[in-house]
Formats: sequence, structure tokens, C-alpha cells
Amino acid sequence: MTPRRFPLHTLAAAATVAGMGFSAMSVQAADTIKVGVLHALSGTMAISETALKDMALMTIEDINAKGGVLGKKLEPVVIDTASNWPLAAEKAKQLISQDKVAVTFGCWTSVCRKSVLPVYEENNALLFYPVQYEGEELSKNVFYTGAAPNQQAIPAVEYLMGEDGGSAKRWVLLGTDYVYPRTANKILRAFLKSKGVADKDIMEAYTPFGHSDYQTIVADIKKFAAGGKTAVISTINGDSNVPFYKELGNAGIIAGQRRCPAAHSRRAATGPARHPCHTLAAQ
Repeated sequence: MTPRRFPLHTLAAAATVAGMGFSAMSVQAADTIKVGVLHALSGTMAISETALKDMALMTIEDINAKGGVLGKKLEPVVIDTASNWPLAAEKAKQLISQDKVAVTFGCWTSVCRKSVLPVYEENNALLFYPVQYEGEELSKNVFYTGAAPNQQAIPAVEYLMGEDGGSAKRWVLLGTDYVYPRTANKILRAFLKSKGVADKDIMEAYTPFGHSDYQTIVADIKKFAAGGKTAVISTINGDSNVPFYKELGNAGIIAGQRRCPAAHSRRAATGPARHPCHTLAAQ
């Protein structure tokens, strides 16, 4: 079933009201309702998550300008996870126990979400997770607002297989080395094989967070693409996107078709999306 979509300000207001039931009475009695904003504002993920922090603050400002929630203004409590997952869990505890937030909007990577999840479950608190994820997880303490692979990645691949998407025959599954890319690519590989794609026509590779030297990988992609029409499904995260796409350009690799609209790509403020899809041709 495809989840219903709601405007961000509606989600924010609903989350705040719901979150009050999860929080201490002192939150309800306060003059403001505190909202946690837990994102990486430094480190490798800052290029992506700073924009999410800005969006949360803009939404809170908009809600406050219209009178707030239940007659109270929202008060953001912004915390930098520094792209450090154990630190994110500690900061989540701080938001809940010390800052007494009614709800938190936070994380980007699944490893961040999985690090803070026990904190929200143990304290019966609410987390809004704002981006797509790999699925295979369900918690009453988390609102998963993004798409799972069956709603995003698989439709993208189906499009790229078709004539409008370039009729790709070979596939590069390239991602950052953590749970989301590996799980999503496991699902994609199974889907590709169900469509008759052989293992020899699938290239899979991973790089660590913050990786910056893509010369060898792009050379491998170019060599692989010489064997037929090739699509790259990128689940690279954070600032590694910048050197990856620069290296694609340096190698003369171009998109033979427009970007896949089914990917619902999210662009960082100064960088490429987490999940772009291309059919490629080597010049």
C-alpha cells in the first residue's frame, strides 16, 4: 500500500500534538512546545542534512506565525550530530530527558536512525524520519515519511529498463558502505535477476563515508559500460557525491537519457542527490 502524503506543516503540527502524549507533564505546562531538530550540521553528512534543519526551522517559523499549536509557540532545539552515530544516540537522550522535547525531527542515514531508535523506544518518544529508507523496520515510535525500495528504487529500475528510460541492459549498484545501500541493492539485485538479468551484467561496489577518490571506480564503470547500455543506481551519501560526479565528468561519462523521475531524488544544498539514476554512455 502506498502511504498517504501530507504537507510538512500538517505533519509537524500533528507530530507536536501527538508527541505531547509521549512527554512529561512539564512539557504540556510550558509556555512553548519544544521540538527537537537532530541533524548532522558538520562532518560528511552536513552537505545533505543542513537543508533538512533549515526546512524544519522554516516550518516551525511558519507555524508560529499562524498562531502555533494549541495556542502555544513551537520552540526548536537544534543539535548537531556531527555525522557521528553514537553521538546521535547521546544527543537524542539529551533532547528527550534534558530538553524535554515533545517530538524530534532527525537523522538522514539509516545507521543514524538505527542508533537512536532504542533511545526513542525506551523513552516512548517520537521521531520523524524525513527521508527514504530500506524498509524491514517498523516502530510505533517512528514516523517513516520516505519511500521504501518498492516505492522508489524498483520503479526507477523498471523505467530505465523501458524504452523511455534508455533500455538499460547492464547495471551498476554503487553506494556508501552501510545498511541502506547494501539492503536496497540486495533488493534491487533480486529484482533484476527476476527480470532475467545475469550476474555478469550487474556491478556492485561500495565506498566508505567521506570517500573522495573515485578515479578507479569510475574507470571500472566506464569499462563495464562498454559491454552494453548501462544504468548506474547511486546510493552514495553525503559529500562523497561531489567528487563522484566530478570524476564521471572527467571520464567523459554522460547520461544518455534524462534522470529517472521515479527516483524522487533529493538534492543537497550544494551537491547531487542521494538516489539519482542514469543510463550512461562513454564518450
